[in-house]
Amino acid sequence: MSTPDKYNGKFEFLEHTADVYVRAHGKTMEEAYENAAQSMFETITDTDKIVPAQEDSVEVEAEDQYALLYNWLEALLVKSETLDMLYSKFQITSWKETTENFMFKAKIWGEKFNPQKHPQKVAVKAVTYHRMVIIREMDRVILEFILDI
Repeated sequence: MSTPDKYNGKFEFLEHTADVYVRAHGKTMEEAYENAAQSMFETITDTDKIVPAQEDSVEVEAEDQYALLYNWLEALLVKSETLDMLYSKFQITSWKETTENFMFKAKIWGEKFNPQKHPQKVAVKAVTYHRMVIIREMDRVILEFILDI
């Protein structure tokens, strides 16, 4: 287990017997979502070794906050697997909440997976709704979720 200090309070890995249990933090919902994405790629490899050389974009939409978090992480996982990319930088550029849905657009940066450069930790098979928690307070947001490995 890594200490939370390494991640500057952005996220931490919690105890879980079989999968990876993450608590991502942010001052805003956008920042918490960006840190959640980084935690997922930190589960896969050392994100310090991923050069943010190629820019891509992602749009996510869902009927509620839980589905939005799930769709965000799942979209990144699918993009990573289909393009053979690893990502290390995430920026949500627009955020929209209505009574019907939630939506945001993000820019992501990374590079092609290189086994000599990117040490493999564990493969993330899927994102789950199990034990997913979203806490929105006045000055911070906490996202908890489990990654199936």
